Amino acid sequence: MYYKTKEKRKLDIVESPDGLILREDSFNPTHIFECGQAFNFHKEEDGSYTAVFLNMIINLWEKEDYVLIRNVSLEDFYEYFYDYFDLGTDYGKIKEELSYDENLKVASDYGYGIRILNQEMFETVISFIISANNGIARIKKAVRIISERYGTYIGEYMGRAYYSFPRPEVLAEVDPADLREYARVGFRDVRIVKASQMIRDGYLDFARDMTLDSLDLKEKLMEMPGIGPKVADCILLFTFHRRETFPVDVWIKRVMETLFIGHEVPKKLVDNYARDIFGENAGYAQQYLFYYGREEKIGK
Repeated sequence: MYYKTKEKRKLDIVESPDGLILREDSFNPTHIFECGQAFNFHKEEDGSYTAVFLNMIINLWEKEDYVLIRNVSLEDFYEYFYDYFDLGTDYGKIKEELSYDENLKVASDYGYGIRILNQEMFETVISFIISANNGIARIKKAVRIISERYGTYIGEYMGRAYYSFPRPEVLAEVDPADLREYARVGFRDVRIVKASQMIRDGYLDFARDMTLDSLDLKEKLMEMPGIGPKVADCILLFTFHRRETFPVDVWIKRVMETLFIGHEVPKKLVDNYARDIFGENAGYAQQYLFYYGREEKIGK
């Protein structure tokens, strides 16, 4: 249940004794994993990133002029991670289209290696329910504990055990009190279980829901417990490939007010400004601006 392209272009990627060597513009593991879009990853002591996707463990290490990809075969990389890393999208073209504005050019140069991940639907829904009024470190810890307690053991990598994110039918039967006690999800405990039950019972169907327009799908998502406008926008952007979507959190609000709007506005109006300014590329602009704004503390 995740976005896949019909055709794949040939990448500049080769096998080596150490792993896969990928040379790709606009691809930097730090930028990809540190821009607030995913939580099921671990930064290793060597600076590489280990992530879990579809019961597979992948490690990415930024080198001088390439990215070393470890623990996956070339066949599996094309089959699963090509779409996960949105490698069918020309980010150079997108950055060129956004560079009409100097602030956007600075932000996209700063986070030049960002790629918007196409993530599995259920894990994304639950992860962003957990994200509401929460910090990234706590979200990551909650996702890890939920995986360890209710997921399936995948294997060990660099001395760390990894588990798959649980399926809806498993999380739907968990006692909310256990989620609160062990995963420290607080008031989100009941919401997680109820959302899992709804997905288990077919409320969301990825293939069917991909046919809905973004507004209708957003309204449908917001009928679920724990999903407000911002969380719905994140699910639209990171699961349903709705790249015109512009999730608004405190960092984006500050950045937009500082760099584009010029004065403070209600949070619910920031999205309207973004759509007017960025159009169909709003989702890409959001990721560049979020990473740049948070790292450089724009507007704080």
